[in-house]
Amino acid sequence: MTQIEVPVLIAGGGPVGMTLALNLARYGIRSLLLERNPATTRHPKMDLTNGRSMELFHRLGLDEALRDAGVPRANGFDILWITSMVGHDLYRFPYPSADEKTRIIREENDGSHGAQAPLRVSQIQIEPVLKRAIDANPLIDVRFGTRFERIVENGADGVTAEIVDSQSGETSTVKCRFLAGCDGGGSRVRRGLGIALEGEENVAGAYMVHFRTDDRELLQRWGPIYHLQSGLGTIIAQNDHDIYTLQAWLLPGMNPDEMTAEGVLEAWVGKAFDYEILQANPWHAHFVVAEKYRDASTLLAGDSAHQFIPTGGYGMNSGIADAAALSWVLAANLQGWGGDGLLDAYDAERRPTAWWHLEASRRHMGVRQQITMIYMEAGDLEGEGPEADARRADVAAKIAALGNAENESWGVEYGYRYDQSPVVAGEGEAPAIDPLTYVPSTWPGARLPHVFLEDGTALFDRLGLFFTLVVLGDADTAPLEAAAKTQGVPLDVLRLDRPDLRAIYERGLILVRPDQHVAWRGDALPDDCAGLLRRVCGR
Repeated sequence: MTQIEVPVLIAGGGPVGMTLALNLARYGIRSLLLERNPATTRHPKMDLTNGRSMELFHRLGLDEALRDAGVPRANGFDILWITSMVGHDLYRFPYPSADEKTRIIREENDGSHGAQAPLRVSQIQIEPVLKRAIDANPLIDVRFGTRFERIVENGADGVTAEIVDSQSGETSTVKCRFLAGCDGGGSRVRRGLGIALEGEENVAGAYMVHFRTDDRELLQRWGPIYHLQSGLGTIIAQNDHDIYTLQAWLLPGMNPDEMTAEGVLEAWVGKAFDYEILQANPWHAHFVVAEKYRDASTLLAGDSAHQFIPTGGYGMNSGIADAAALSWVLAANLQGWGGDGLLDAYDAERRPTAWWHLEASRRHMGVRQQITMIYMEAGDLEGEGPEADARRADVAAKIAALGNAENESWGVEYGYRYDQSPVVAGEGEAPAIDPLTYVPSTWPGARLPHVFLEDGTALFDRLGLFFTLVVLGDADTAPLEAAAKTQGVPLDVLRLDRPDLRAIYERGLILVRPDQHVAWRGDALPDDCAGLLRRVCGR
């Protein structure tokens, strides 16, 4: 039996596992990444990488490669409600393309936007980009076609695990300081530790049909629309060319065993047409979060830790933020300047955030259900004449009134904050967060607001690898720098002669963590700089 030693073992080679490995390598940490499948996914699990995830991918130097793999940057993100593909359009929610959003971010440089535009791209296209990056990184031992088998020992000083080559059946033993369970909803890591999921299972379902067609006269009759939606589900344009995914709601009384992909697709579209089924299956969504993210030296991230219905697109995107959060915590511990408290803080920060995202996706699903009822109660929406026109106008007005928070919850995307974190220097009762509107804030635990500096560079690109003290003005930072040197805490100081930024950043001194969240802020250094660093480093 082969024995392997590595600082971090990552079980699961989906987007979260690969992103974690790349973030660890960015900090100089070696990892072994396992994926039981021999290749990246062919399953269309998601279609939007949000702006926050793109900020994190930018740090890895992957944003441009991902954009090249996605939908053309000039194409919009419009959501169109219709009666059917052969019927009538009802109401459109227009959204800018990635190019347009990038221009808006530059022009409205007031901290209210992310540093990056979102990206329309299928997970099928994301994973090969990440796979090429991990294959090229010498700090990552990549083993696809190898499954995580079981935890032999999980203690305070490390983990021993068994892994198996899926083709040969050869078993190896891995000794690691940390094990990261990024192995999906059915996580063997989580189940092996007996960690329960809290929440509700099988709360909604759909029949997914992933298909190819060249009939753009039908599928793009209203232009290259991102989501074509009716009361019965959604057609997602995966590449604005020939690949689409239908998510048809499973309503009460429907039996998936009696349904066929062809029947579901043609009934939803409203006619037979030429197409090729690429993949099809029914699925059920869950609203669940793991009861804990840490057990000794094993930690969970991504779908192994939380599962939501995809309304709002918080699943994978939340997992990418998990990977960014977990990577610096593990690196700090392995490099000796971070304490055990950082591992507990990962749970205290990311688990409440998962519930925040879960409740947002639940609200969005509630709106979808309301609209389904509006369709069902409206009567004939496909007819012609004044009465049918009036029914369609009524449905359109009701949809407009309900809004489209599913694609506009900027507070959910950018505004989440680590109020319960033991490694954040809080300031008392925190202000409320508006799920819809992102209000730039440096309240401790919040993501640092983004701005472009006078030379055109993003402030995020000027932050150091680990902690950065952002200084607006000429404050004396020597005591904190001295304490950091004594404790071995990597600290950069970024001085900005920009008094105008005070309106956005609120304080003259902001201590920013490696994950771009605020650890502490003030207008003068605290009397006990050493104590502050011990706190924010989990010691």
